[in-house]
Amino acid sequence: MFEITREVLTAEQVAEAVRAPDCGGVVTFLGTVRSPSRGRTVLYLEYEAYPEMAVRKMQQIADEIHERWGITRVAIRHRVGRLEVGEASVAIAVAAPHRREAFEACEYAIARLKRIVPVWKKEVWADGEEWIGWEGTDEVQPVGAPAARP
Repeated sequence: MFEITREVLTAEQVAEAVRAPDCGGVVTFLGTVRSPSRGRTVLYLEYEAYPEMAVRKMQQIADEIHERWGITRVAIRHRVGRLEVGEASVAIAVAAPHRREAFEACEYAIARLKRIVPVWKKEVWADGEEWIGWEGTDEVQPVGAPAARP
C-alpha cells in the first residue's frame, strides 16, 4: 500500500496492510503535526504532493528496503490538505520475521521519504506562514545516525 490521500491516517490501517503469518514484528510510525515548530506556535499545516511521482518514490523506498533487509511487507500513506495539530500526516508500517529489521527498515523508510518523496508542507502560524519542502536529494542518514534538524 503506497498512497497519497486526504483521508485520516491510522497506525492500524497500515499495520493491517503488512501483517503476515511469517512476520513476528510489525512496526508502525505516525508522523503528526506538532506545535511549536521552529520556535513558533503552529496553527495548522497544509500539505501538497505530486501524487504519481510520490507513489513511485514510495515504491522505490520499499524496493530499497527489500534489497537491504529482504523485507517485502511495507506500507506508506501520506496525507495532503489541511491538517490540525495532533493529526497524522504520514503513516508507515513494516513487517518482518524479526523486530530489529522491522524497526531499522521503518526508520529508514521515514528518513528516505523525507528526502525523496515530493511532498511539501506549509506551516501556518498566527503571524505568518512558510512552505517547507522536499529536499530533492537521494542522500539518507544511516540508521542510528542523528537526523539533521533545520
